[in-house]
Amino acid sequence: MTKLHIKKGDMVYVNAGNDKGKTGKVLEVITKKDRAIVEGVNMVSKHTKPNSKHPQGGIIKREAGVHISNLQVVDPVKGGATKIGRRVNEDGKIVRYAKKSGEEIK
Repeated sequence: MTKLHIKKGDMVYVNAGNDKGKTGKVLEVITKKDRAIVEGVNMVSKHTKPNSKHPQGGIIKREAGVHISNLQVVDPVKGGATKIGRRVNEDGKIVRYAKKSGEEIK
């Protein structure tokens, strides 16, 4: 398994597909399929039976996965898409940083 450049909670920019140009927060990362679920991106209609959560049932709009290769992290300082690098900080921990601004990504 490879290390991914995206984590849950990151703000990401979609650089390919029907939702190209949109930004959103990563809700979930599915490592086995190399996909991420991004808030408000790649909305699909899901048919559901009535249950306790949705007593009426019917068609519900929800997010589907977007492939990791189509996402880039948004730079915390300059904004816009940026590449991600890894480096060792003063504490000896490996941290991700934005290559555009050099700022550490929390």
